[in-house]
Amino acid sequence: MASDMDRHEQDQTEQEQKPAKKTAKHDSGAADLEKVTDYAEEKEISSQDIIGAMSLIGDKHSRETAEKAAKQKELAKVTIRKEDVELIVREMEIPRSVAELKLREHHGNVVNALIELTN
Repeated sequence: MASDMDRHEQDQTEQEQKPAKKTAKHDSGAADLEKVTDYAEEKEISSQDIIGAMSLIGDKHSRETAEKAAKQKELAKVTIRKEDVELIVREMEIPRSVAELKLREHHGNVVNALIELTN
């Protein structure tokens, strides 16, 4: 009977020690994770910073739109022949607007426009 009591006490001691080992195992994993994880402090963004960023984005968009409009205006000045447009549309099987744009970009030169379209 004494051996049964000793065995019972020993089983209880082992059971108490096992959960302690598991929590220690998990704690070390969390500590390791904290070592490799980057922490970014939460900072409050001021409304002035937001307004400044939005104005920069708006200015850039306006500048790009103005440049695109200027380029379109320059391309519209280039004269192209209707026969050249028809040739490119028929041979390359592309929309008329694309054919006109490529011809205008190459100042009406059919050969250069075709070379760009094939590359």
